[in-house]
Amino acid sequence: MRGLKQWKLSSLQSYKPDQTEQIVQCAVPPPENPVRDSPVRALFHFGPKQTPTKHGDASTSSPSIFSGPLSEDSQRLLKSPRKPQRKVPKNPYKVLDAPELQDDFYLNLVDWSSQNMLSVGLNQCVYLWSACNSQVIKLCDLANDSDSVTSVQWTDKGDFLAVGTNKGITQIWDVHANKMVHEMPGHSSRIGCLAWNGDIICSGSRDRVIIQRDVRAPPGYSERRLTSHRQEVCGLKWSPDKQYLASGGNDNQLLVWSLRRPEPCQTYTEHNAAVKALAWSPHHHGLLVSGGGTADRCLRFWNTLTGQPMQCIDTGSQVCNVAWSKHSPELVSTHGYSYNQVVIWKYPSLQPVTKLAGHQTRVLYLAMSPDGESIVTGAGDETLRFWHVFCKSGVPKTARSRLNLIQSLR
Repeated sequence: MRGLKQWKLSSLQSYKPDQTEQIVQCAVPPPENPVRDSPVRALFHFGPKQTPTKHGDASTSSPSIFSGPLSEDSQRLLKSPRKPQRKVPKNPYKVLDAPELQDDFYLNLVDWSSQNMLSVGLNQCVYLWSACNSQVIKLCDLANDSDSVTSVQWTDKGDFLAVGTNKGITQIWDVHANKMVHEMPGHSSRIGCLAWNGDIICSGSRDRVIIQRDVRAPPGYSERRLTSHRQEVCGLKWSPDKQYLASGGNDNQLLVWSLRRPEPCQTYTEHNAAVKALAWSPHHHGLLVSGGGTADRCLRFWNTLTGQPMQCIDTGSQVCNVAWSKHSPELVSTHGYSYNQVVIWKYPSLQPVTKLAGHQTRVLYLAMSPDGESIVTGAGDETLRFWHVFCKSGVPKTARSRLNLIQSLR
């Protein structure tokens, strides 16, 4: 038993793929709850980079048909090269082996803290991986309690980690002291999602209940139970101003709750499958995006200030996660059956910037780095992949054009 634990810990190690290989993917979509006979490791191969062709090079283009009556400045403007689109690397810059990472749509087993620490729930254990020095620490092991990890969530400061378990217990861990400081029962089934709001922790469970508790209060005090979902709660997200909580469930409902009311203040029923993927925009107050499961496949946008639906796009596959860029009007979504890919979208045009492939099964887990430039994705293929997808500078500013009359009038 001791050797097995050491093997798990050593397996969670960095792997940098060669540049001259190409990706091998599964052709058959995975079942909802696959059974593994043996821990088979996938080989990841990456193809050679291709240099994009540049269009509109002034040095090679033919003489302009506008060369007659226009001034020299106008001719230079019309002959200038087209602005290149932002390039997103197609390959992950790091791959970590994560044995026993569960292939379960309803769990949330990966989170990235503001202190650059990654937490990963692997069966009965929670491991911490430092993005600064790649050090791995085993935070807890629930084997003695015959329990398993079903969700993890960092506080905003990154000093405490909430751990939800299969038995419906919420544990709060002080990661600096490496010890559990709170253990809170209350759910009758597994806790699939968690969300912090300061010292308040919310837990969503298969028992259809959301429990909101203040960790500073004595056990049993300052507890609120939200009971409007009719099936398992699989998504929870607080708004940036911490005044509203969005919850998604296997009943296909998206609910918005206020801190001041025991009933949901908004109910959306347009999705046709489970709603796990939720994200509030950091750029537009009250803008919420949600994603539906296999029978729905849609990203839907909501104006929670008016309670009105906005845009909707069919992504073509199960939506597992969604997150907004911190720096630019873009968002990223991860998908399951049937494409198993990561997609970067422009907003509000909802045009795809790029699609990233590599995982062999559903991309069930997503977390963003504290600087907002990288994401980590996890899948039932038992790997974690790190991608550089956003830039701090956001979308590069375009030069002021003399042909833009609207801008010239301002």
